[in-house]
Amino acid sequence: MSKTIKVALAGAGAFGIKHLDGIKNIDGVEVVSLISRDIEKTKEVAAQYGIAHATTELDEALALKEVDAVILCTPTQMHASQTLACLKAGKHVQVEIPLCDVYKEGQEVLRVQKETGLVAMVGHTRRFNPSHQWVNNKIKAGEFNIQQMDVQTYFFRRTNMNALGQARSWTDHLLWHHAAHTVDLFAYQCGSPIVKANAVQGPIHPALGIAMDMSIQLKAANGAICTLSLSFNNDGPLGTYFRYIGDTGTYLARYDDLYTGKEEKIDVSQVAVSMNGIELQDREFFAAIKEGREPNSSIAQVLPCYQVLHDLEQQLNG
Repeated sequence: MSKTIKVALAGAGAFGIKHLDGIKNIDGVEVVSLISRDIEKTKEVAAQYGIAHATTELDEALALKEVDAVILCTPTQMHASQTLACLKAGKHVQVEIPLCDVYKEGQEVLRVQKETGLVAMVGHTRRFNPSHQWVNNKIKAGEFNIQQMDVQTYFFRRTNMNALGQARSWTDHLLWHHAAHTVDLFAYQCGSPIVKANAVQGPIHPALGIAMDMSIQLKAANGAICTLSLSFNNDGPLGTYFRYIGDTGTYLARYDDLYTGKEEKIDVSQVAVSMNGIELQDREFFAAIKEGREPNSSIAQVLPCYQVLHDLEQQLNG
């Protein structure tokens, strides 16, 4: 496939903008349609990025013959159904994390993806961040084995706002959204499936209807363990911090930055063609389309993560 890949992007919120900024750096790709809830805001963003078509309806964009692929940055609850709509319309699709918040919907997406043979991947960005890629390269070279991952995912949330401080139409979730990053990354970095998972959660927030604190323990088949603490109550540095404790060293990953256990910074600038995890994720999506292959973070690769989240949800509700 040598022609330009024409893309429709759904969801012009904080994350959609990150994708638009990343795609600007990728040759042979053009965003031709932007879909979002508020038509005026959508037209405004479309004009800013030189996108010809703006709409509030995904179906309208899917009906455009020139659209080859879709990137979904929409509310969690819409992810599975919209992914299915894209596949059934014959479009390659990348859906932001999480693939689903109901496991059987994720299973249905995999069934339809296999049926169509289209490229379908989920935005598990941690697989693509240079910091985590550096650790992965060390593991693959046989120079490092994870004994434990210690992960903190911390935010301060009192109202339903996105990363740009705008009101959200949906409620974020510690288990189905934020834990999904770490559950998938742990199994991916260990190269070993998760065989044991436990979770406890704090009180349910009266207005948001979700747990604001959660603790998760994981064990992989190869014996490695993971301890994950998540909170929407943390009034301090925000984001996720990963401590890789291994047999030959300790590494601290903070998004695209990496440090030794003694806080010495590691240069990860040569790991990939960019330091931007979202851009690298998008590059993999478009490369898989052009090369007609399964992408890293395909539906099939990440579905076991959602099985674990489903099992944890049953535990928490039990």
